[in-house]
Amino acid sequence: MDASSRKRSPHASATADAKASAGGPCRGRFAPTPSGRMHLGNAFVALLSWLSVRSQGGTLVLRVEDLDPRTRQADAAELLMRDLDWLGLCWDEGPFYQSERGELYRDAIDRLERDGLTYPCFCSRSELHAASAPHASDGTYVYRGTCRHLSAQEVARRQAQRPPALRLRVPDEGSPGDRVEFVDLCCGACHELLSRDCGDVLVRRSDGIVAYQLAVTVDDGLMGVSEVVRGHDLLGSTARQMYIARLLGLEPPRYAHVPLLVAPDGRRLSKRDRALGLDSLRAAGVSPRRVTGALASLAGLASPGEELAPADLVSRFDWDVVRRCPPQVTVRETLMA
Repeated sequence: MDASSRKRSPHASATADAKASAGGPCRGRFAPTPSGRMHLGNAFVALLSWLSVRSQGGTLVLRVEDLDPRTRQADAAELLMRDLDWLGLCWDEGPFYQSERGELYRDAIDRLERDGLTYPCFCSRSELHAASAPHASDGTYVYRGTCRHLSAQEVARRQAQRPPALRLRVPDEGSPGDRVEFVDLCCGACHELLSRDCGDVLVRRSDGIVAYQLAVTVDDGLMGVSEVVRGHDLLGSTARQMYIARLLGLEPPRYAHVPLLVAPDGRRLSKRDRALGLDSLRAAGVSPRRVTGALASLAGLASPGEELAPADLVSRFDWDVVRRCPPQVTVRETLMA
């Protein structure tokens, strides 16, 4: 799909949801946040998502995760799509914008509330950090249920002072449903104890913005996404998303948490790494085939120095090869040499 054919449809959500199905060919998705230009880490995930779908003869959905106005940048979504076009990573459906799907998220939250599974939370960010240690795998904080048992009178008193967030109860330790198991296409067999490893899940922030975990679960379920390829840093989100999906009667996808690209000092790549942004590489005269070949080499799918189009890699793609890579892969300045 080229840039000239992109149109934002007022019926985009309904179109995607109408095509959702429990079975059939693979439906993958690439879901960037429009907070700046793509860097090599974003492109790495996009490439592997595209290759997995194309190797299975499936469908790739493009979804723009633009829920949070604090991280949304004007024209960033269009620039991200131009970068995908430049790399040759076409998509089949979309773009679909989370900012246009608010009613679907509200319906999901209403259902959880009617089932008595949520409660208001008045904890500030600083209080959350002071009350718990970060989860070892991803640095997020485990919520210890501070507001879970507040009386109706106490809720009313606090609500008069500040708007609450909304949390979803997870099963108590040792009770059915506390342990969530799944087999990741890259990481193999995984499990998490919800009570220990995440605590009660935030589903709506105090400013009314729907939380990431709820929104992506609803979107993946209603869009019929059967496969999610994303960075290893999001492995810790999987169990809670599977739990939310189960409560909402949605079919969770299979997951592949691919290696996280990091700088030589160990920092994960971000949009602050301007030299590794696709716009900077383009300005320096680096060809898209060179970028694709370099990224494929990091995944074990190409030899260093090969210049390849995405289509050249479809026949080479194999999760068994990608699985041999470590969870973090260092990107050195000589990658594009």
